[in-house]
Order: sequence, then C-alpha cells, then structure tokens
Amino acid sequence: MELKVKKLRPDAQLPRRATPLSTGLDLFACTGVDDAVRLDSTPKMIGTGIAVEFPPGYDIQIRPRSGLSSKGVGVTLGTIDSDYRGEVMVTMYMMTPGAGFEIRHGDRIAQMVIHKLADVDIIEATGLSPTERGVGGHGSTGR
Repeated sequence: MELKVKKLRPDAQLPRRATPLSTGLDLFACTGVDDAVRLDSTPKMIGTGIAVEFPPGYDIQIRPRSGLSSKGVGVTLGTIDSDYRGEVMVTMYMMTPGAGFEIRHGDRIAQMVIHKLADVDIIEATGLSPTERGVGGHGSTGR
C-alpha cells in the first residue's frame, strides 16, 4: 500500500513515525514560520500543509498525541476518506476553560493512523441476538 503525500506549501513536513514501531504517523502544524496559533476552549482548525492519496478500502483516522493531551490540549477524532484530496486539517482546542496553549509552525499536533476497512453488507433486521450485556451502555459494565 502506498500513501502519497503532496505538499501544498513548501514549508510543510511529510508525516512520519516517531519510532519504527509507532502505529501513528505524526502530523505537523503548517502555520507559517513566524505565525503561532493560540488555542483556547473554542475549536480551531490547524493546517498541516499536506494532502494525501491512498487506495480505496482504507481510511485514515486523525488522533490526539498523548503528550499534548497530558497538557490539556484536545484533538477531535476525524476520518479521512480515500476520495478526499484537500488539505489535512486538525481540529484542536483546550480542554480546560481559560487555559491556553500555543501551536507553532512545525509542532507535532496529531497522529494519522491508517486502517483497512471491513467489507460489510448492511442488512435491516427486525431483531438482534441477545447478549449478557443487552442494551446496557455508557458505564453499564462498571467503571
């Protein structure tokens, strides 16, 4: 499988793994060399300066980086479909109201994780098989 990456701006960085066994590819902010973006509780779209192409049957999930999460920086989960050719954007915000954080050009801001999609047929059903859990959701299995 190939992941083709097109730089939309000359100062954009290609995604890369932090270590050989990392499952995610780091994404880098492309804000302009002298520009920084101040995060607060209002979500902001941060550009990466890249667009991607990959085969049908796969998708890319955008996920937070744990190092930023530990500082209260949130990243919304996102999906990139194989037919999207626009700039990869990352929605970021501060989880704590009143807190702030600056994103600078070249900062690692999120991860891309590539998944192979399951080939499924959608079938309307009048009932589903019973399970021990049943309809219990959100916290029904304990802490």
